[in-house]
Amino acid sequence: MNPGFLLSIITSSLLFLYSCENPNNKHSTFNDTTSKQSVTTKEPIKPIHLPIVSIDKVELGKQLFHDTRLSKTNKISCASCHNLETGGVDQEKFSKGIHDRLGNINTPTVYNSSQNFKQFWDGRADNLLDQIDGPIHNPNEMGMDWNSITSILEKDNEYQTSFNRLYEGGISSENIKDAIAEFEKSLVTPSRFDRFLEGDYDAISESERHGYQLFKEYGCSSCHQGKNVGGNMFQKLGIVKHYFSDTSQADYGRFNLTKDEADMFVFKVPSLRNVALTAPYLHNGKAQTLEEVIQIMAEYQLGRIISKEEVKLIESFLQSLTGEELEPSTTEILTQK
Repeated sequence: MNPGFLLSIITSSLLFLYSCENPNNKHSTFNDTTSKQSVTTKEPIKPIHLPIVSIDKVELGKQLFHDTRLSKTNKISCASCHNLETGGVDQEKFSKGIHDRLGNINTPTVYNSSQNFKQFWDGRADNLLDQIDGPIHNPNEMGMDWNSITSILEKDNEYQTSFNRLYEGGISSENIKDAIAEFEKSLVTPSRFDRFLEGDYDAISESERHGYQLFKEYGCSSCHQGKNVGGNMFQKLGIVKHYFSDTSQADYGRFNLTKDEADMFVFKVPSLRNVALTAPYLHNGKAQTLEEVIQIMAEYQLGRIISKEEVKLIESFLQSLTGEELEPSTTEILTQK
């Protein structure tokens, strides 16, 4: 069996047992006498860090991110599926690409994507640079090739000037990808919850603190932890109870990539940052609301049935993860030219 997969199961099981053996913890929460230091140390979730970016490359990447000429029909851009006005997604079950062709897996958010340890649901890309090739070449998404793209952009005087100023070699597939990735790297969204983690106890409400406590005690943080509240491990969908009634090819998860039976139904754990904005949920887009996806995760990942009251509290905590996009030109983001 895949050792990383086995470790994740063991971790989830231990946290599940912990929550079972401590029923009184279920109703505990932070109180006013809790010191700021004790709240913010040794937490499973860590504050997100602002990126070091090249402002000029970010601006170029932003232009490319919104340029429909990167698609075969001149109608689809990166922003078509990763709409920055709606949480970095298009809020559809499956996204439409060129010729209105429908994808087969839910679009993940582009916000904070640089914080993921792998890209795509199945983790087939190691980083943002590698990820960009996927939608560009996918016949159902942008259906393009780099030779055609570079040929088009070379006829654009503005792009010519920008690339020649910023990159040795001017316009090339690698430089185009680098600029887009630099823009995506800038899309971090610190939230009120980050301020809480850094010691501002009152940055989140009492119900949000209670929801966070439940989030940890039920074992949700065994997978959704770290600076991106997820995005740093793979996990099987349906750990304690089989989730799928009928399956599509996309449901096989990492198995499609590795052909290892241990990777059947295994996916990258998604980040929960801005999760209140990114419905529908799961790789198949079947969960329409936070309430629904919390109940699904409790039943199939933890083997628990959570009361409606506690679901609402956990949902309240998740709302506190909604962040604010910072303009790359602000002094709050470090810059390097």
